[in-house]
Amino acid sequence: MPSELERAMESLIMVFHRYASKEGNSTSLSCRELKDLMANELSGFLKSQKDPAAVERIMKDLDSNGDGEVNFEEFVSLVVGLSIACEQCYQLHLKKGKK
Repeated sequence: MPSELERAMESLIMVFHRYASKEGNSTSLSCRELKDLMANELSGFLKSQKDPAAVERIMKDLDSNGDGEVNFEEFVSLVVGLSIACEQCYQLHLKKGKK
């Protein structure tokens, strides 16, 4: 039986490929696929963004090899960055709770 972390990793992989397979290249996300993924899977994050061009900037920042698409490795850097930010918020919440 897979562990909680193993299930989380499997979920991350499955979500990526569900969106990547919508258009041409099934191993990377186009800008439209990334927008769809973020709108459906990270809607809370997008709601906090006031800039409508945020996804395009994120796409540009993630596309480290400059091919105009986001592969899995590039996508994981987004998830890691957001996870770090969430963990920092969690730590602040814990500190406030102790006061």
